[in-house]
Amino acid sequence: MAYRVFETKEFTASLQGLGKAVVERVSQKLKAFVYPALARNPRFGPNIKRLRNVQLATWRYRVGDYRFLYTDEDQEVAAMLLAVRRRDAYG
Repeated sequence: MAYRVFETKEFTASLQGLGKAVVERVSQKLKAFVYPALARNPRFGPNIKRLRNVQLATWRYRVGDYRFLYTDEDQEVAAMLLAVRRRDAYG
């Protein structure tokens, strides 16, 4: 079963907040690697980890110094929630 991946408004805003140069580079990584991996299986992979102590089942995908948080509640759609630098992600 293939998942559909979509970006929430909050995700798009947080991505834009990373800076113009970063947005271009990260957007390429998202399209080339992250979204295809999430479409196959959003719960398993070398860069995927479930967050603990979060009420809504939330996962993170790691790309270098950046973390992309998402949920896959309805078993068909992975919703991208937040793009953040690692140093800001876990505080």
